[in-house]
Amino acid sequence: MNSKAMDEFEALLKESFEIDTPEEGTVVKGKVIAIEAGQAIIDVGYKMEGRIDLKEFANPGEAPNINVGDTVEVYLDRVENARGEAQISREKARREEAWDRLEKAYASETRVDGAIFGRVKGGFTVDLGGAVAFLPGSQVDVRPVRDAGPLMGMKQPFQILKMDRRRGNIVVSRRAILEESRAEQRAEVIGNLTEGQTIDGVVKNITEYGAFVDLGGVDGLLHVTDMAWRRVNHPSEILAIGETIKVQVIKINKDTHRISLGMKQLQSDPWDAVEKLYALGTVHKGRVTNITDYGAFVELEAGVEGLVHVSEMSWTKKNVHPGKIVSTSQEVEVMVLEIDSTKRRVSLGLKQTQRNPWEVFAETHPIGTNIEGEVKNITEFGLFVGLDNDIDGMVHLSDLSWDQRGEDAIANYRKGDTVTASVTEVDVEKERISLSIKALGEDTFTDAVDGVKRGGIITVVVTAIEEGGVEVEYNGAKSFIRRSDLSRERNDQRPERFSVGDKIDVRVTNIDPKTRRMGLSIKAREIAEEKEAVEQYGSSDSGASLGDILGAALKGDRS
Repeated sequence: MNSKAMDEFEALLKESFEIDTPEEGTVVKGKVIAIEAGQAIIDVGYKMEGRIDLKEFANPGEAPNINVGDTVEVYLDRVENARGEAQISREKARREEAWDRLEKAYASETRVDGAIFGRVKGGFTVDLGGAVAFLPGSQVDVRPVRDAGPLMGMKQPFQILKMDRRRGNIVVSRRAILEESRAEQRAEVIGNLTEGQTIDGVVKNITEYGAFVDLGGVDGLLHVTDMAWRRVNHPSEILAIGETIKVQVIKINKDTHRISLGMKQLQSDPWDAVEKLYALGTVHKGRVTNITDYGAFVELEAGVEGLVHVSEMSWTKKNVHPGKIVSTSQEVEVMVLEIDSTKRRVSLGLKQTQRNPWEVFAETHPIGTNIEGEVKNITEFGLFVGLDNDIDGMVHLSDLSWDQRGEDAIANYRKGDTVTASVTEVDVEKERISLSIKALGEDTFTDAVDGVKRGGIITVVVTAIEEGGVEVEYNGAKSFIRRSDLSRERNDQRPERFSVGDKIDVRVTNIDPKTRRMGLSIKAREIAEEKEAVEQYGSSDSGASLGDILGAALKGDRS
């Protein structure tokens, strides 16, 4: 063989080696020539064979899918090992193949299929057909998953969130797929819904303000105020989780995809017949549903509630909390006072179902009737006396005694004393009853001044001497003559010139039934006598002295 032929042979041989002998660290195709002892024997060319455990040909949770004659891709680690065989790996081949495929999917943001096969700290491991990815716990589902058991080994789509081939890191999400499909499903369901439509739904969650209802892939909010026409304190009173209910679509927000639902809208509105059933002034039975500082709410029927304002609760208990008069769930009789259908309000009265106690008192106790009662309170202007039906009557200071000043007379009474008094006035509208204790005794003053007239002269008896004048008595009625009225002459205006028991003629200047006093004056009597004497016996201009005139007058009286 010449040198030229030799060179050609070497070149062909070299080319043959380059073709038939694959490079280590690459993926090559091989043919399964036998399966034995749990391994597949694979011919990778150039009379090289290698062995791979059958489990490397199986997906997680599945049996190996490999048969004699199959062509498979394997990773060539080494051309020859200690046993003279090629060292090959299906798993590494799958990983290389998977990374190429996954990088393309990541770049195009397309989904990839995989299966969760293990649990690690903070999440799970996912087999993406040869490459292992990390699935964080927060990316498993749209809501926290307590038991991921049913998801293990199940082939399903994932979204790649992040990948780094050099470090061998891949992070995937199942939640992103669910949210996307959920959004599509929501859009489809919402697109098929119309406001006013009636639909079946399943109660998914209950809160204080309402319930979330699944309408087949999309949730709607059923607010507590739209559950029933009557007052609902908490949705759990009428709903249970998992219950299928019929609801009406009230409103759909196309932007936020929020759906408002109602149940009461599928029932007849009881307010349509309120004015007909509950005429003004009629009395009905109801149940107390709620008590506030300003009154109590009473349910007349399911969906129709009225308010008994605190001012309409009792005739007599004015400044008492409604909770002291009625209790929740109590059955009461109420009167319809006002109806406002526009505002859906009914004003009710509790006290109107009982007779006005002041009216009853006026009917049963005419003016002049004597009553007996306990002193409930003592004030600066009189006594309050307890009467029947929790009402009070008042004895004014001026009605306590004929003889004493009111301020003095009230000191004789104590709270809790039982007193007898006469009814003097009943004002039903103002809820006021006037009583008099002094009316039960004799009016000594009126008797005493009977027949006495202003300007008349009467004889009184001195009962006390004081610095400012003298106290006198006439027929048992006391009066007081001031110092300035004791005489016409200033020198004689001295109280001490009188003694207790003296009888004095005085002129009546005033009679005051209210203060029960007579105005008396010696000075006025003297002036009147002088005037009368002058008129009878001469003029003061004639030169005669007053002594002469009075002397003549006295002489005339004696003759």
